[in-house]
Amino acid sequence: MEESLMKKFFKNPFVLTVIAIILGFVVAGLILLLAGFPPVESIRTLIESMIGRPKDISSVVIRSTPIIFTGLGVAFAIKTGLFNIGAEGQYIIGCVVATMVGSMLDFPKPVAILMVLLSAMLVSALYAGFVGLLKARLGIHEVITSIMLNWIALYLSNWICGLQFFHKPGTIGMYPVNDCTYTMILPFWKRTEEGRAFMTKHPFLQETLGRTDVHAGIIVAIIAALVISHLLNRTRKGFELRAVGQNIDAARFVGIDVNKSIVHAMMISGALCGLGAGLYITGQSPHTVSTLSAFENVGFNGLSVAFIAFSSPIGCLFAGLLFGGLLYGGAGLQSKVGAPTEIINIIIGIIVFFCALSYLIPQFVERLDSSRRSKKERKKMKGGEK
Repeated sequence: MEESLMKKFFKNPFVLTVIAIILGFVVAGLILLLAGFPPVESIRTLIESMIGRPKDISSVVIRSTPIIFTGLGVAFAIKTGLFNIGAEGQYIIGCVVATMVGSMLDFPKPVAILMVLLSAMLVSALYAGFVGLLKARLGIHEVITSIMLNWIALYLSNWICGLQFFHKPGTIGMYPVNDCTYTMILPFWKRTEEGRAFMTKHPFLQETLGRTDVHAGIIVAIIAALVISHLLNRTRKGFELRAVGQNIDAARFVGIDVNKSIVHAMMISGALCGLGAGLYITGQSPHTVSTLSAFENVGFNGLSVAFIAFSSPIGCLFAGLLFGGLLYGGAGLQSKVGAPTEIINIIIGIIVFFCALSYLIPQFVERLDSSRRSKKERKKMKGGEK
């Protein structure tokens, strides 16, 4: 009984993720020590920078929201047997389209917000669906096509930014979206005299609402994670998508339209990235897209989030918050301790590395359990011979 409980314990993805995170911080502490920085103080400063004040917590949530969506998109694809490494490009395309549509709309707020988000989701879904179509029809691996489409999205975004109709003179970006598309919480009220007076009496609201662009994105992210989890585990469509991912030949044998499932899975994955892009543009200043010199890594960070969460939609919420916290806390680590912000990338890389290695832990426990059982059996045989 004890051995079986141990095996179950170490096969739990949550336990494996926690072990990977702890090992990541331990190794990061050793690297800080070798670099001449106090490890304990540095890690404590990093954590305090993430959750020390209400403003920090609010900023971490804001920073995490788009990463959660790209993580959800990648995790959904992995669950269906696909590796959507093109989340970065789908996110970029979603941001561009959201900005284009939002800058031209002048409708009532709910309608305008819905149109911006749906347009970003639709274009990103089609962009990812093209990858699925190439795989389904021509057998081209999605990793190759999605990597190429990342670069196409980057340069397409820069080209659109330079178009006269969308380019804002005197800047390197596009016209921002109109006020009617904002998804921030009470963006105009908190700037009024009444709003400022009210928040002055409530310091917590002053910190979280008054000093940050907190928006509805995290609420939508939670709903999206629950919906995706239900879709995968409680619906016929989800069963078909997972069946294709687990055994494509068996799925085809029982009558599942494999090609359609591949395209649909990629479209849903892309739509999640587009939804995160739309909420980023409508929820955070400067509410626009600028010319990019390199990838912003929101989609690539989503890959790491999906790996750390073991492709669990609910796990992506917590993994995304961890990533957002590390990225936001890195600035505090640099300013207070003097440690370079590159240490954050090292911590993230180490955590992902140990998450990859965590698949070996159940095998090690299985071997250890087998060794113990064999020793007990040999002792019993020796006792019987006597």
